Amino acid sequence: MGIRTRREFMVASALSIGSFVISTGLSGCDDNSDDIISEDTDSLLINFNHGVASGDPLQDRVILWTRASPDSEVDSFNITYEVAYDEAFTQLVRSPETAKLTKEGDYTLKVDYQNLEAGTVYFYRFKYKDKVSATGRTKTLPTNTNSVKMAVFSCANYPKGYFNVYKEASLIEDLDVSLHLGDYIYEYGMFNSDGTPGYATQEAQEIGRVLPSDNDTELLELADYRKRYAVYRGDVDTQALHHKLAMISIWDDHEIANDAYKDGAQNHDESEGAFSLRKQVALQAYFEWMPIRPAFEGDNETIYRSFNFGELLSLHMLDTRIIARDKQLAYTDYPELFSQADATNFIADVTSADRAMMGTQQMQWLQSQLSSSNATWQVLGQQVLMGRMQLPAEFLALIGQLDGADEQSYAILLPLLNETLVQLATIKQRALLSDPTLLPEELARINTVLPYNLDAWDGYFFERETILQTAFALNKNLIVLSGDTHNAWANNLKALDNSYQPSIPAGVELACPSVSSPGMEEYVKLSSLEEAQAFEGVIQLLLDDLIYFNAQDRGFLQVNFSPEAVESTWHFVDNIKSSSYQSLASRIKKAKIVLNSNTLTLV
Repeated sequence: MGIRTRREFMVASALSIGSFVISTGLSGCDDNSDDIISEDTDSLLINFNHGVASGDPLQDRVILWTRASPDSEVDSFNITYEVAYDEAFTQLVRSPETAKLTKEGDYTLKVDYQNLEAGTVYFYRFKYKDKVSATGRTKTLPTNTNSVKMAVFSCANYPKGYFNVYKEASLIEDLDVSLHLGDYIYEYGMFNSDGTPGYATQEAQEIGRVLPSDNDTELLELADYRKRYAVYRGDVDTQALHHKLAMISIWDDHEIANDAYKDGAQNHDESEGAFSLRKQVALQAYFEWMPIRPAFEGDNETIYRSFNFGELLSLHMLDTRIIARDKQLAYTDYPELFSQADATNFIADVTSADRAMMGTQQMQWLQSQLSSSNATWQVLGQQVLMGRMQLPAEFLALIGQLDGADEQSYAILLPLLNETLVQLATIKQRALLSDPTLLPEELARINTVLPYNLDAWDGYFFERETILQTAFALNKNLIVLSGDTHNAWANNLKALDNSYQPSIPAGVELACPSVSSPGMEEYVKLSSLEEAQAFEGVIQLLLDDLIYFNAQDRGFLQVNFSPEAVESTWHFVDNIKSSSYQSLASRIKKAKIVLNSNTLTLV
């Protein structure tokens, strides 16, 4: 049962967002290590079961995180932390310091460790008596550099499989930072309300990824979300990534509930209490468990922020999910979509200037950041696809019917979908060759298009156009990093010209695949590499601005920045059903964006 009343929420939110300490190394720094601990902790035993992490690096500071797990529920206890220039901790940055962890804060700790040197690697660890945490490695941002290398992730679903993708990235030696674009956890339970297997849980028992019995239902309460983070952060591959690289993160919907927006979600109903209260406890757990610096003191909702890697790139992390997003449009609201009335209404709604994903305040902030930055590359880290993904309506109708279809219906619809795709691809090829024998009704089949996903930027046209027109007007080199879809994509982003045609090169989108969540391959039952490649080829043919698409594999995106170009590499693993895997070298794909071109080409 969800939190029911505001009073219950106020009691919950009165709990601190973990322990937060600012460490400057100056005399009289403001931490809480001198607080008197009332309990006798002499016999207390603790473990650092969830590893360590760092995040939100700046030129002179970085967030350091851990959680200490006591063997009994004491109110509070102190732990020590130290930072060094070397992994052996023979060259400490300054003397070890202490901080208090509390039961109210779920025994989590974040230290904003300041007065560091720019572009420098540091090592850190935490101690309680003779118990020492794992050693973490982190790196501050540079003030001047000709190279930045980052790994980009999204969508890690624990029951679906092992996080081999995190491990693979942790083995790359010269990465500077990691980015997580959301769905770090999933809120679903192991079973639906009707007793059927929950989302992506069908093989969980077989592969050993069942959620624990005290956390195997849908997340609603603060304790639920905290326990789910504990499950994910107990994963050895997740820890390996955090131990190696500082992480810059944002949330998407599943940190709260599926298809969330500012005042609701698809996966939330009245029986689960007020959505606003569920959102607040979910975000509280996020701030406790993620190495993220609060944008404003006491504000759990604002996470849009910028990071400057010298004059090479400015990274702007956006919130397209929580603070301003209007409810997603649904095709079911336009039952006669191809009648004049419903078509007019749909176009008016989806292109409305009042329709928000980011909101006025965040948009103005982003425009100001873009305008004031002199960095060579302007990079947006955000959740959902920005490219124009408008596919033939008859194809989307069949995809819609496949979603939720029973086995018998699937057996009928899938061959029909494949046949339709072949027909559409053939017509599109003929159109590209200016075949004079094409009939009007054939052209109508490929020209009658609709947005593939109304939860993405296609459902929020005006704000997308505002971003693209701003980048073009300011003559910026715009790179958009996206997640959410569970598949890998690359799009050339085009702004509208004076005739309202998308023809002005305004940027490039690079979208990462999922860590483990199922993608297009499960919905359209791609059972072989050959089938996947054929499907990918058809989709690329039908979408004019789509340059690359991987419909089948789990992996991550590596992006390397230099003053002359951006080089992207999509890495994939061959297996997530066990912790044994290999890098899928045959599917690795590279692309390049040359300075001042705003156009992507495959390498």
